[in-house]
Amino acid sequence: MATLKEILKRRPVVATVRLTVPAGGAKPGPPVGPAIGQYRLNIMAFCKDFNAKTQKFKPDTPIAATVKVFKDNRFELSVRSPSVTWYLKKAAGIESGSRMPGHVVASKLTLKHIYEIAKVKQSDPYCQYMSLEAISRSIIGTANSMGIKVVKELD
Repeated sequence: MATLKEILKRRPVVATVRLTVPAGGAKPGPPVGPAIGQYRLNIMAFCKDFNAKTQKFKPDTPIAATVKVFKDNRFELSVRSPSVTWYLKKAAGIESGSRMPGHVVASKLTLKHIYEIAKVKQSDPYCQYMSLEAISRSIIGTANSMGIKVVKELD
């Protein structure tokens, strides 16, 4: 919990920028440069900070980043793990989901795959206080909407 001194030291937020950038692939060019540069931030400092925070991910993994821009041209970067759909597509080995989910099955996954994805997503700020079961149910719902069938064991 923040103390009163910390609250008073906070600077007003000018903007919040959301980006999806490949892990370790932040460069001053598009899409990072124009999005960050319009707020007169140091683009190279952002790129170095982002690339340092995403070293643990494989290259070309799409990472969701949120940048809070303050009035004194400083920024705060928060990095989240890749989306559930990206994990599901990688686990199923498919390019995209079914065009007709519920009618056509694009692929099958086991509950073990779902559990492993849920363990990774549990570290995200939005899922931090959710149980592993609740996260797994949400992932199963996403898989169903993509046309991926979840089974106990593969045949």
